[in-house]
Amino acid sequence: MNNPAPFTVETTVNAPVEKVWKLWTTPADIMQWNAPSDDWHCPGAEADLKEGGTFSFRMETKDGNVGFDHSGRYSRIIPHELIEYIVSDGRTSAIKFIADGNKTTVAETFVPEKETPLEMQKWFTQSVIDNFKKYAEGK
Repeated sequence: MNNPAPFTVETTVNAPVEKVWKLWTTPADIMQWNAPSDDWHCPGAEADLKEGGTFSFRMETKDGNVGFDHSGRYSRIIPHELIEYIVSDGRTSAIKFIADGNKTTVAETFVPEKETPLEMQKWFTQSVIDNFKKYAEGK
C-alpha cells in the first residue's frame, strides 16, 4: 500500500509571530491548547526545540478511554519561520509560521498515518490548530 499523500491545515492568528512561536513551542502552553475539543486534553508535553532534539506530547480524552503519544525528533528549526520533524513512526511534518504584521499564519503539513481514516485525521488536526488560535488570541 502506498503512503497517503501529505495534507495541510492552517489558521491565521491575530498575534505577532514572536508570540505565536512562543505559545506553539513552550511545553506549558502546549498542554493548554493541544486538543481538538473540550473532551480531550494534553496532560504532558516535552520539547527540546533544537535540530536533533526530541519532543513528546500526550493527548487523551478526559475520561481516559482514548489516548496516544505524539513523539519524534526535530529535523530542522528556523526560529519564527519553520519547524520540521520526524514522528517516531517515520512520518514527516512541517509547520510554517508566516508573519504579516500583527497576524501570523500557521500552516502544518504532514503525512497521515494509515490506520485512522483520513477525514478523521484532517478533522482532528484542523480542530487542534483552531484550538491553538483560540488560545493564542486569548493570551
